[in-house]
Amino acid sequence: MIRFNQFSLARGAKSLFENTTFSLNPGEKAGLIGANGAGKSTLFALLRGFLHPDGGDFSLPPTWLVAHVAQETPPVERTAVDYTLDGDTVLRGIEAKIESASLAHDGDAEANGWAAYADADGYTALSRAEALLLGLGFTIEQTQQNVASFSGGWRMRLNLAQALMCRSDLLLLDEPTNHLDLDAIVWLEDWLRRYPGTLIVISHDREFLDAICNVTLHLENKQIKRYGGSYSQFEIQRGQQLALQQNAYDKQQRNISHLQSFVDRFKAQATKARQAQSRVKALEKMELIAPAHIASPFTFSFRTPASAPNPMMVMDRINCGYPAPEGSDAPAAIIVNGITLSITNGERIGLLGANGQGKSTLIKTLAGELIPLSGSVTPGRGLQIGYFAQHQVETLRSDDSPLLHLSRLAPDTREQELRDFLGSFNFRGDMATASIAPFSGGEKARLALALIIWQRPNLLLLDEPTNHLDLETRHALTMALAQFEGTLIVVSHDRHLLRATTDNFMLVANHKLQEFDGDLDDYRDWLLKHAAAQRAAAKADKSKPAGKAAEPAKVEAKVEPKFEVKIELVGGTNEGAKTKEQRRADAEVRQQAANQRKPLQNRIGKLEKEIATLEAEKAQLDATIADPASYEAEHKTRLIETIRRQGEVVAKLAATEVEWMMAQEELEAIA
Repeated sequence: MIRFNQFSLARGAKSLFENTTFSLNPGEKAGLIGANGAGKSTLFALLRGFLHPDGGDFSLPPTWLVAHVAQETPPVERTAVDYTLDGDTVLRGIEAKIESASLAHDGDAEANGWAAYADADGYTALSRAEALLLGLGFTIEQTQQNVASFSGGWRMRLNLAQALMCRSDLLLLDEPTNHLDLDAIVWLEDWLRRYPGTLIVISHDREFLDAICNVTLHLENKQIKRYGGSYSQFEIQRGQQLALQQNAYDKQQRNISHLQSFVDRFKAQATKARQAQSRVKALEKMELIAPAHIASPFTFSFRTPASAPNPMMVMDRINCGYPAPEGSDAPAAIIVNGITLSITNGERIGLLGANGQGKSTLIKTLAGELIPLSGSVTPGRGLQIGYFAQHQVETLRSDDSPLLHLSRLAPDTREQELRDFLGSFNFRGDMATASIAPFSGGEKARLALALIIWQRPNLLLLDEPTNHLDLETRHALTMALAQFEGTLIVVSHDRHLLRATTDNFMLVANHKLQEFDGDLDDYRDWLLKHAAAQRAAAKADKSKPAGKAAEPAKVEAKVEPKFEVKIELVGGTNEGAKTKEQRRADAEVRQQAANQRKPLQNRIGKLEKEIATLEAEKAQLDATIADPASYEAEHKTRLIETIRRQGEVVAKLAATEVEWMMAQEELEAIA
């Protein structure tokens, strides 16, 4: 068990934690959240043994092995799979002992070493390491490439694979999804749910936290407070506590005002002096309740587009990709081909697809960054594109200020108007005129968004816009995009943003762009099947004799129903060969199954309608609780009632979903 008792810690002159107490049980999976600078990374350094408490007690089981993701990857001359295997320090230690015993011609020690190697699952280590790399987006060929050949983002994936390979008791993950695509995130969630040790993860992806965490550790006001449940449940509990705290504070303030009023009126009267003095003592002994503090939410909105062409853009038989190098005989690299698409005003499209399928290439072609290899693109009259690329922050000039960046776009606009606009994105005062070089990645991303919004686009193309944003800014972006009046096409691994801002999805797979008739849960299932097919193809390729390569597996990009009903003939008999009695018996079986299915199907339909109604009510209640105006004194009664109702709706929704799942299982059993 991890225990913190009256724990205090300062870094330099800044106190980060003061007399905080909490514990974490073995096997629990905790999300560590808090504002930037609250001490999340410092807490990780403490757990890794690099820092010690300034006061109080901190204990970690001495036998526990702690794994973390290294922030730098040395450009070593080792293959990716060997680098991943280095994470299993126990296995590497056994291998070293075997090699040492072999060199010393110590047969007993070598035999013991091989026995220990088998006990440590050494014979499956290579396949486990390859499975980790494939799950994180590497191809089987890339697993044999040198670490030095990979770019920075892929090296971070290697570091993550190495940490997952470690047979740890405590796993520390700091923003593990930053360098991952949605397919890798889905795979990582599945892996972490099965991880048997204790997990602490820092993340700004709320769906990722909801999927894997059963505890939330909140850092605020130099305290670490433990909440049971996922991030969404933490938000509900936090809102309830703030409302109760504010209610208790208001009640105490009224009591103080009443006591003080009595003292002020009667302290000079001899007949009332004793009563007045007793009230003074009561005031002195009273333990004051602090008012509920709610950080000012960061919000912004998109400017209304100047025009709304319809269609926005028409693509006719477009091939997207990269031309052959000049002077080369090599053919052009076609990534997505045969695109015929009309983008109409008001559409809100989420682009889905496994890593490397061409989502970013398509976005660049839509934005005009890449010239189509063939076909034609016809823009609508008055089209104004706002394009946010994956590496948009790298296009900013580090020596320039936010004000200078914006003034280049609007040289004729008054400085005060530019300052007011930047202020709405939290670039106020000296920050508006300071160099952006020391800005964090999130601040630079916020500036890049502000520059796009200033131009009043009517077609927004966003490629991973949340990569550097914290939870607060992600929420603000989600709310702004939900109210955007133009057309939106977005690529993102943030599923909460996709659910809240898009109306339909399109899938890029097998060099094609097509509609995806399903939701993100269906897409998750598709990704897992796609990854399994890739791993099977890789294993088949390795098992082929030299000179024979397995044909690549083809994964059809179609959505399958959640439960598929198959009626098969057993033993190879056909309908014509059956006797009259057999056909009658088969008909009776089919009729009986239909009679059993019908009430279940009706029940499932009713449950789905009830779930939709509850989800709509929950969304409305969530919006009310998230509104800062709800916490004003005159609305406190309504807020408490809203929080109470929210709890009822959440509980009823969970129970209804369980009932729906049981009904679906019954239906599947009949099939």
